[in-house]
Amino acid sequence: MAQSIELPLDMRLRVAEQSMAPKYYIVKRTIIRKIEKEEYRENELIPSERELTELFGVSRITVRRAVDELVGENYLYRIQGKGTYVKSHKIQQNLVSITSCTQDVINLGMTPRRRVVSASTEIADQKRRRLLDLGENDRVFRLERVYFADDDPLNHTIAYLPYKLFPGIDAHDFSKESLYAVLESQYDCQITTATRTIEAILAEGEIARYLQVVSGTPILHFECVTRGKVHGRECPIEYFRCCYRSDKFKFYINQVMDGGDAARGSL
Repeated sequence: MAQSIELPLDMRLRVAEQSMAPKYYIVKRTIIRKIEKEEYRENELIPSERELTELFGVSRITVRRAVDELVGENYLYRIQGKGTYVKSHKIQQNLVSITSCTQDVINLGMTPRRRVVSASTEIADQKRRRLLDLGENDRVFRLERVYFADDDPLNHTIAYLPYKLFPGIDAHDFSKESLYAVLESQYDCQITTATRTIEAILAEGEIARYLQVVSGTPILHFECVTRGKVHGRECPIEYFRCCYRSDKFKFYINQVMDGGDAARGSL
C-alpha cells in the first residue's frame, strides 16, 4: 500500500480555496500572488482581458469582474486607451509638510512636468475675498494646471493668489516655473502655514479627462488656504483646490505621541 504524502499547509489551503471559490476569485487571487511575487511589477501593464481569458480558461466576464475588484482594492489602475497597470506605492506626500507637488515628485527621483490649462486675473468672488482677506474690487490671479510624474497625470490644481500682493505674476510661464519658487525669489514671500481639508470624491467631466481616469473613479479632493510672510507681514497668500489620482498617489502622516500620554490609547 502506497504511503500518503501530506502536502504543505499553504498548498493544502490553496487546493481547498480553488475547489470551493468562484472562478473570478481564483483569477483575482492568482493576480495578487503574481503582484506580490513581482511577476507583475509596479506601473507595468498586466496581460489584456483576452490574454487573461486564455491563461485562466475562463470567460471575459469572469476576468473583468476579477480585474474590476482589484482596481477597486488599489492593486491595479486603468489608463484609458492603454490598459490596466499594477499600482505603485512609491509616490507619497506627507500631509503635515508644506511642499509643492513639483518638489514631491523630484524628491522621489521622478521627472515632474506641468501643463497650464489657463492663467488669468479676475475680480475675486465672495468666497475668495473671505478666504484671502480681500476687498470688494480686489483681483486674484487664477492658475489652473495639471501636474505629471514621468508623464503620468497626477494632480489637477486651481490656485488663486491676491494680485495686489504679487503684481505682474501673470507674466510668468508656470508650465516651466515653480509657483512657490517664484513667490520666494520674486516677491520675498515665505510660506508659513497651510490649512487643508481632504475628502474622497468621484472624478467626473473635465477632471476625469485631465487625470485620464474613467468617470466615477475615486479621487482625493483638497482645499487649502496657505499663509505666508510678504515683506515681513503675514497674511493669506493662496487658496487652492486640487484633485489627486488615488491610484497613483498616497498620503501619510507622521505622528508623534504627546509627552506623558503614551498609555492613554491606541489606534
